[in-house]
Amino acid sequence: MTTPRDEKKSPADLLSSAKGKTPAPGEDILGELEKIIGDVHKNRPRLKQDEGETKLKNQDLQALLDITQTVNSTLVLDEILQMVMKRSIELLQAERGFLMLLDEEGKLQFKTAHNIAKESLTQEDFKISMTIANQVAKTGKSIFTSDALHDERFSHQKSIVELNLRSIMCVPLKSKAKVVGIVYVDNSSQANVFVQSDLHLFELFASQAALAIENAQLYQSLLALKVYNENVVNRTPLGIIVVDQNFNITIANQASQDLFKKVGWRQSFPDFTGQTVCLFDLFPEDEKNRWKKICYQVLFTGQTFEEPHSYHQKEAQELVLALKISPLTSGEEQIIGLIILLENVTEKVHLEKHLIGSQKLVAKGEMALSIGHEMNNYLTIISNNAELLPLNLKKGDLAKAEQSSKAILDCVITMKRFTDSLMDFSKLETEKVNYDVKRLIEDLLFSIKPQKQFSHVKFLSHFDSEIPYLHIDVGQIQQVLLNLLKNASDAIGEKPEKTGVVYITTNYLPDQKQIQIKVTDTGAGMTKEVLNKLFQPHFTTKKSGHGFGLVTCEKIIKNHGGSITVESQPQKGSTFIISLPTEEKLSNPLA
Repeated sequence: MTTPRDEKKSPADLLSSAKGKTPAPGEDILGELEKIIGDVHKNRPRLKQDEGETKLKNQDLQALLDITQTVNSTLVLDEILQMVMKRSIELLQAERGFLMLLDEEGKLQFKTAHNIAKESLTQEDFKISMTIANQVAKTGKSIFTSDALHDERFSHQKSIVELNLRSIMCVPLKSKAKVVGIVYVDNSSQANVFVQSDLHLFELFASQAALAIENAQLYQSLLALKVYNENVVNRTPLGIIVVDQNFNITIANQASQDLFKKVGWRQSFPDFTGQTVCLFDLFPEDEKNRWKKICYQVLFTGQTFEEPHSYHQKEAQELVLALKISPLTSGEEQIIGLIILLENVTEKVHLEKHLIGSQKLVAKGEMALSIGHEMNNYLTIISNNAELLPLNLKKGDLAKAEQSSKAILDCVITMKRFTDSLMDFSKLETEKVNYDVKRLIEDLLFSIKPQKQFSHVKFLSHFDSEIPYLHIDVGQIQQVLLNLLKNASDAIGEKPEKTGVVYITTNYLPDQKQIQIKVTDTGAGMTKEVLNKLFQPHFTTKKSGHGFGLVTCEKIIKNHGGSITVESQPQKGSTFIISLPTEEKLSNPLA
C-alpha cells in the first residue's frame, strides 16, 4: 500500500526500504519495484529530483493561473461548473470525476461529471464514491490515495476491486472556511497514479474554483432578487418612482407612467435605460414649481410628505391621486434620494362619498321620523291654544289669553329650531364653512333630547370658552356626533339599570392648533378585542347593525384633517375623542 508518507520519500528511499523486505518464494520484489518506479517517473515527472523541478513548478503555477482565469471569466454558474470539471480532469489526467454542491439543507447535489452518467451515482458500484464525497463535505478535509487496492481504508470495498481503482482524490470546494461542495476524481490506470504534489495543486485549484462558484451563486441570487423586485415594482398598481439626490429618475414603473398620462402631465416617456432623466422634466410648467417645493422639502428635512387627496381636472373628468414622498436612505442613514408613491384613488373617494351620503340619508330618515313625531306634539299644543285664545278673549280673561299666546309662540320657536337643525343635517355635499362648534352641539342635543330612543339618557355638556370657529362641513360633523350619541345611548341601554349619563366636552389646544370633542358615556364599555376591530368595515356588536357607522365617522374626520380615537373598559363606559384642526392645511402645495 502506498501512503502519503511513502510518497514524500525519494526513489532511493523507496528502493532502500524495498531491499529490507523478505521476498516471497519466486518473487522478485526489488525488480518489480524498480519497474513501477520507472513507470511512475516516466508518467509523473514531478517525482524527479533534478534541474527540471523549477520548470515543473512554473508549469503548475501557469496551469493554475490559466484555470483560475478561465473559471473567473464568467458569472454563469453552469458554465463555471463545467469548466471546473473539465480542468480537473485535464490537470490530473483523471479518467473519471464528478462535482457536487451543497444545497440549503446541507445535502450534496450532483451537478456535473466526466465519464460518469448522472443516474449511475445511485448504483451500488458508486457507493464508495458517495461515501468519500460526503465525508469530505462534512469534514472539509481532502481524501487521497494513490493505491486504493492496497489502502486499508478502501481495499475491502467491492466497488474498488470491481472497478480496479488505483488512485482516488476528493477535495472540498472551500471558500473562507465554508464548504460549498466537492470535486472527486479517480483513475484505474497504474500509469496515471495521483501523488502528494497532485493533491496540493488540486486543493489550490479547488479553492480558486470555490471562490468563483460562490461569486456566481451570489450573482445568481442578486440577479434573482433584481428580477423579483422588478416584477413586484412593475406589477403593483401603485405608481412608484425613485430618484437620486439630483432628482434623476432611477426607477419609474409602468403604473406611474400610466398615471402621468391619465392626469395629463406626460403623454410619452423617455427610455430610462442609459439616460439621465430629471423628475421635474416630466411635469408641465404649471406643476414644476409645486413639485420642486415638495421634493426639496423632503430631501432636506427627511420628513415624509403625504397628501391623501390631490384633485386634478383633465377635460371633463376629475381625478384624485394619493401622494406619498419618502426619503431614501443608505445604510449609514444618509438621504440618497426619494421614493414617490402615486395611487389613483378617484373611485375610492367616490365610494366614500356615496357611503357617507348613504349613511347620512339613513340617519336623516331616522331623525326626521323622530322629529316629525315631536312636531305633531307641538302642533297639537298650538292647535289647542289657538282654540282657547278667542274664547278667553271673548270672556275677557286676558291672563289665560296671554298664556295661550305664549304657548303658541314657544312652540313655533321650538319647531323652527328643529327645522333649522334638520336643514343643516340634510346637506349631502361636502360644503365647508366657518362654524361655531358649540352651536352645532347645542342644536344637535336640542333636537335629540325629546326623542324616545334618548329618553333614558341624561346629557351633560361643558364647552371651553375660548373655542374658535372651525372650517367644517356642518352636516357631516353633526352626523359623526349623532352616530356617537346613538352608540352611547345603546351602550347605556345594555346595562341592567338601563339609565346613564352622556358627557360632551370641548377643549381648545392652541399649542397643537386643535379642538377636541369628547363624548363619554357610562355604558357597558368594550373589551380589547372589540376595540381592535371597532373601525373595521362590517364589524358590529349590534343585532341590526351594518358595521359602517364608525367607519364612516372615521372617514369624515380624516377628510377634515383630524382623527378619532376611543378609550374603553368593560363596565366602565367609553370615551370617543375627536380632534379637529383649527386651521386649514394651507402648507400643502398640491391642494
